[in-house]
Amino acid sequence: MSLTLNEKIERAIQTQPCTVKDLKAKFGGDRAADRKVMEALDELVRGAVVCQKEGVFFTVRSGRRDKALLCTVCKLGKNFGFAMLEDGSGDIFLPGRMMRGAMPGDRVLVEKLAHPRVEGSDEGEVLAVLEEHNSLVGTVRRVSGRLVFVPDDCPAISMQIVRDGEGGAKDGDKVAAEIRSRAARQEDHRVEVVMRFGSSEEAKRCAKALLYAKDVRVRFPKEVQEEAKKLDGAAVTEADCKGRMDLRALPIFTIDSAETKDIDDAISLNQTPDGFELGVHIADVSHYVKPGTELDKEAFSRATSVYYADQVVPMLPKQLSNGICSLNEGELRLAFSCLMRLDKAGKLVDYKFVKSVIRSRVKGVYSEVNALLAGAADTETRYKYAEVAAQLPAMKALYTLRAGLRRERGCMDIESGEVKLVLDDNGRCIDVKKRVQGESEAMIEEFMLLANQCAAHFARVKQVPFVYRVHEEPNSEKQERLHALLQAVGINDRFEKEVPQPKELSAILEGVRGGPYEKIVHTGLLRCMSKAEYQPVPKGHYGLVLKDYAHFTSPIRRYPDLAIHRILTSLLGGMDKETLTVAYSDFAEQVSRQASAQEVVAMQIERKAEDCYKAEYARAHIGEHREGTISGVTQRGVFVELDNGVEGFVPVASLTATGALLTEGVRLSDPVSGKQWSLGDRMMVTIVRADVNLGKIDFEAA
Repeated sequence: MSLTLNEKIERAIQTQPCTVKDLKAKFGGDRAADRKVMEALDELVRGAVVCQKEGVFFTVRSGRRDKALLCTVCKLGKNFGFAMLEDGSGDIFLPGRMMRGAMPGDRVLVEKLAHPRVEGSDEGEVLAVLEEHNSLVGTVRRVSGRLVFVPDDCPAISMQIVRDGEGGAKDGDKVAAEIRSRAARQEDHRVEVVMRFGSSEEAKRCAKALLYAKDVRVRFPKEVQEEAKKLDGAAVTEADCKGRMDLRALPIFTIDSAETKDIDDAISLNQTPDGFELGVHIADVSHYVKPGTELDKEAFSRATSVYYADQVVPMLPKQLSNGICSLNEGELRLAFSCLMRLDKAGKLVDYKFVKSVIRSRVKGVYSEVNALLAGAADTETRYKYAEVAAQLPAMKALYTLRAGLRRERGCMDIESGEVKLVLDDNGRCIDVKKRVQGESEAMIEEFMLLANQCAAHFARVKQVPFVYRVHEEPNSEKQERLHALLQAVGINDRFEKEVPQPKELSAILEGVRGGPYEKIVHTGLLRCMSKAEYQPVPKGHYGLVLKDYAHFTSPIRRYPDLAIHRILTSLLGGMDKETLTVAYSDFAEQVSRQASAQEVVAMQIERKAEDCYKAEYARAHIGEHREGTISGVTQRGVFVELDNGVEGFVPVASLTATGALLTEGVRLSDPVSGKQWSLGDRMMVTIVRADVNLGKIDFEAA
């Protein structure tokens, strides 16, 4: 018996999800036949015989449309993968045979399996690959005499390179590749090398590949460069100053690290009989970067500058970031100033925002200001800061008061464990040092935080569209992780309410400071927090314990700051609430989404690049014995962090000859020898391997 067209289409879709184009190619051919295919599809969808999502027709064994889920492949192993749900609510395990060759970054349609192998877990099958991510970054390796491509995102898999597609690459090169043909298994895909970065044993080459992989452009498009060139060597004129508050008489100065070239914030401080007058003066980038310009479009796309090692990929071209927008010493600059009055207790009494013109007196450096505050500065340094020296005692006094208020409200002071990478003239990492925050760094951070708070308060009170910096309380999953962490190290995990209050967590952080569990608790607690993000609604900042918070102080390197400068400029210029709402509501939402997404990208690049540089440093010290602290415990072994912040893994085989280890949350123990390895224990290790390409370091117990 011959099948109807509906039945033929249904069978085809049961075999393999199809697009309209696929079905027309198989069952159509001319206008009339194509129309019949569309009519048949409509009937099948209406009858719930087949389902359609994102232009792909498929069948679901359960017959329920809601079982087909939009996901992105986020991880790929040798014989498995994971797909992240598009709404970010979780991930699904994908057995290799059910992946249809999907690659990391692919947008896929996944059906959950009714009977997963592990009860309670989410396991699924890829129904269709909706959008292919064919650009990959990895390493070329020679295997059995032939060059193959090993992707960074799935180093357990190697792919054949198409004939004449090696692009001059050689064994060990870091490269970018494009998938030219796909198959049912990832290892059967075929790729072509499209760009070479150099040796995968050099961290600087690996960092460039990371940028490429995340589509972060080092160079600006030609149109952007042409607009920026018009500002090359530009100076502020008296015409530019018209209508602005003239603050040139104030002893304003900047404080940054010695190597900073994009200076977007300056301060001034005057102690009065009633308290303090604090000025935070921010580069008025919005004066130069206008809506609709190529500069603005590119800045929106990038959303943030990316910093790694001694490099920066700026949000704005250097003509702005290092030139007319940078608050360089002795040069006239346009600024957006937040002028604040605080009482004798350091509490904010009043503030106002003004467009201003300033001239920074000194390019301050953190280390020099720290020396001045400690009374340890040399004559040359004291002479350099003579014009602003009178402000330093007042700065210290105000910061001391503000730090006390910060502790009172329960603000969490989490040690981030940041390091400084020391590079030689060839860009190789020759040393790694723990970054220590001095008094001047803490002061500037507090003063910027205060200006950010004022900006958010101003917008919320005026009820205008805005881009807020939001940090929500931890969700139930993160709270469970927090309880498990505290129980593991023997800390009371009972809180007054269901959601722990910041003050309670702050007390825990202080309680472990200086002890063996300091790093694990500080790092673990940070991971148990929700991630801060940008939103167009004022939800407050959980970690800082603030009702109002936004990013106002860094418009050279963050687009949200530039965006709210633009909104505040219109507000100060007299634009009414209704017009502001029409003009900026969609803008605030778009900026929040884009900036949040690009911030994650920048953080991923910075962290992975740092791992590569640390591994490059470790490779030069293979065979050396070092002392460190056990920073993590797994069934496979322990992680040890050296005193300079470099971390490596010690496998079980290096700890005991028996290989029979028991794990108890925070320790490994050998029941045969009685030895134990606990979090916070000091341990001697030998550096034995360092993979710069993957940013991984292996230790052995010394």
